[in-house]
Amino acid sequence: MTTPAQHSVSVAGVIVDDVGRCLLTKRRDNGEWQAPGGVLELHETIAEGLVREMWEETGLEVEPLALTGVYKNMTLGVVALVFRCRNVGGTLALNDEVTDFRWAHRAELHEFVSETFVIRLTDALTEGNAPMIRAHDGKRLI
Repeated sequence: MTTPAQHSVSVAGVIVDDVGRCLLTKRRDNGEWQAPGGVLELHETIAEGLVREMWEETGLEVEPLALTGVYKNMTLGVVALVFRCRNVGGTLALNDEVTDFRWAHRAELHEFVSETFVIRLTDALTEGNAPMIRAHDGKRLI
């Protein structure tokens, strides 16, 4: 008997500063700029996992403000929950997963971030909308 396919659930936080910029992290494993985040662990709530991932990847304490999107990578079977967040403490600190930080305005995102992540960031920077629900193949929206 074949085991049914399983999904992985990740959380990501788009930390927005007082002038509307979002924090990008440069991943050590692939050199790509993205919002910080990672895999939700079985024993933690969504909010706990988000706060933990933000702390581990940035050194910042965050407050989740709003769920801004649900995204499924159809190729990998990863469902990502993305939240707009506010920094409430801590200090940016490089770590085993992150080699650099950058604050970017919406207009700058295409310079640094791949299309599937630009969409997530743009959705998070757009206040007042219901959460977006999107699917992609790792490169393009489906």
